[in-house]
Parts: sequence; structure tokens; C-alpha cells
Amino acid sequence: MALSMDKLLGIQQHTLGVRTQRAELIANNIANADTPGYKAKGLDFQQALQQAQRGMENHKMARTHEKHFSVEIKPQGTEKFRVPTQPDTGDGNTVDVQLEQNLYAQNALEYEMTMNFLDGRISGVKKALGGQGR
Repeated sequence: MALSMDKLLGIQQHTLGVRTQRAELIANNIANADTPGYKAKGLDFQQALQQAQRGMENHKMARTHEKHFSVEIKPQGTEKFRVPTQPDTGDGNTVDVQLEQNLYAQNALEYEMTMNFLDGRISGVKKALGGQGR
């Protein structure tokens, strides 16, 4: 009986990638909190997860020559501008730092939960195969 990674890891492998993408977006928002005209971005988690499951996320084109550029196709439509929760301060920036910090902390906890789940799943398989899950 062959054991596929998709069956072993399930949706969690895709969830981890989407949570990583979400962390990058939030960190970028925080880094641009003082940039005039910067618009805060969010991630449509469900849509990004569906696209990751279909194998579209981080799909790379094959390089046939060493001088070719490495091209990566990102999922379309998952990044969206966030609706501002605070009045415009006059510079056009829509980043709410407190909101972004809260979202980052929540995403970090969810990322850790996903990692713990995957670790438990892999440890279980190692035990089943006789490695005792060291």
C-alpha cells in the first residue's frame, strides 16, 4: 500500500502555505504603516486555500536553460485591499497598526497549531512504521 503525502498531511499542508502568505501580507502592512498612500491588504483565506488545494500556489515553470529567469505563478484574487476601520488621517494610508498586530498574533497562533497537528500526524506515522516517533 503506497502512502501519498496528500493523504498523510491532508489539508494542513496547504493551510500552512496560506498562513505563511498571510503572515507576509500582514508584516508588509505593518512595515508600511507610515507610508503615505499605502493601502492595507488582506487575504481571502478560503479562496487562497482552495487555490492551494488545486495545486496553483507557488507553481513554478520549468527552466530549460540556466540563463532563463525562475518564474513563479501566484494565485490570483486572494489579495484584497482591506476596508479601513479608522478615519483617513489625510495621508491616504489605511493601515491600523493595532488591528494588524492582532491579526499577526492570531495568524501566528494558527500557524503554530497547524505545525503541531502536522508534527503529531508525522510522529504517528513514524510510530506505525516502527520508528517509535523519536
